[in-house]
Amino acid sequence: MALIPPLGATDEEVRALLAPLRSDFSVALHAADNAFAVGGVIRVAHSFLAREIVLIGSDPYYEKASMGMERYESIVRVADDDAFLAHVGARPLWAVEKDHATTSVYAIDAFPRDVVLLFGSERFGIPKALVDRASAVVGIPLYGVNHSLPLVVAAGITMSEWARRRYRDGVAL
Repeated sequence: MALIPPLGATDEEVRALLAPLRSDFSVALHAADNAFAVGGVIRVAHSFLAREIVLIGSDPYYEKASMGMERYESIVRVADDDAFLAHVGARPLWAVEKDHATTSVYAIDAFPRDVVLLFGSERFGIPKALVDRASAVVGIPLYGVNHSLPLVVAAGITMSEWARRRYRDGVAL
């Protein structure tokens, strides 16, 4: 199912090939604190063709962890929470945050169009002001004594659930 770009295609030509295939969700990372994890999320977001990846704050990302996929992605940097909310605008914002979750990612019926999926740092989560602004706060059920998932795993599970609800046998529902 992966697109194989023509040999010798430039990054911009590959971006143009991918543009009509882009998904109708965005991924946002709040002060992720882990450059390797951010690179990993960029790689996973590319695999699901997220519309954009929004990085809140100035934390760097590790390009080797994204395996070069940052070249094909729309990565938007915003300085702070206010700039992020201005960027989101009227789009639905879903916080993926276990401590304040009101539902499980597995229990939702559907993801809204143009949803922005917000993930926080592995140590501090998502600030309360952004959780309060979210139209939904979803969690990923955990079992055992581990209290959290790595950022890349949480983002991957959530994007996979988006795709599972959106596609069946490679066809959009």
